[in-house]
This record gives sequence, structure tokens and C-alpha cells, in this order.
Amino acid sequence: MSLTLRVLAPDQSVFDGSADEVILPSTTGQLGILPGHVSLLAALDVGVLRVRADGSWKSIALMGGFAEVEADDVTVLVNSAEMGSSIDGSSAETELQAARAAVSKLEGQPTSPEKVKAQQSLDRARARAQAAINQN
Repeated sequence: MSLTLRVLAPDQSVFDGSADEVILPSTTGQLGILPGHVSLLAALDVGVLRVRADGSWKSIALMGGFAEVEADDVTVLVNSAEMGSSIDGSSAETELQAARAAVSKLEGQPTSPEKVKAQQSLDRARARAQAAINQN
């Protein structure tokens, strides 16, 4: 028995296939989904979705969205997503370092729109770097 996983962004279908296990980055923590899981609707955070199929793991960088689990079908609707295998690890690491520097520059300031944008950029860069690294 397996799951059917669809990861859909507004401009593309990022993943459409079967999976043995899915780990979702929900806003309340990591959610593991196996065949026979109870129906579920969950908000997703910026993070890495992990898919186990045919004994190997794949990573997908997600930029927030929602997941629905219904009768062994997992549908993930996201703002944007990128397969970890298509992310250049060295450029993702460079982006991550630049985002960390931008956040640390604004560290002593009260919450401002610039600080919020810098933190969001850091979260996206971290997800991309983790997805690129976690390919095996």
C-alpha cells in the first residue's frame, strides 16, 4: 500500500507520484504521513518536505501552504516549491549566508517591515539549502 502525493504550486506541478512515506513541515512541527493515515488538513510552514519512495528519500523546499490527506491521497498546495535535486547547493549556501548577514544587521532594531522581510528571506534560504543537502 502506498500514498499518492501531489505537490502543486501556482505555476507548476512540482511532484506527482507514489510515496511510501511523507514528512511535512507543518506550522506546529513535523508531520509524518503513512498509508492509512486519518484525514487531515494542515497549514504548512516554510521548510522541507521529505518523500520516501522506493527506499530512497527526496527533498522538496516548500514556501508555505496547506496539505490535505484523504484516503491515501496527499495533496500539498504551496506558494512555491523546488525539488532539492534541482537546487545548486553552493549557491543555496551562499544565499543562506547572505540572508543570515542581513538578519544580523537588523538584530538590535525593533520589529520593522525590513526585519520581517529579512527573516522571511532567511527562512526561504534555509529551506532551499536543507533541501539541496538532504538529497541521497
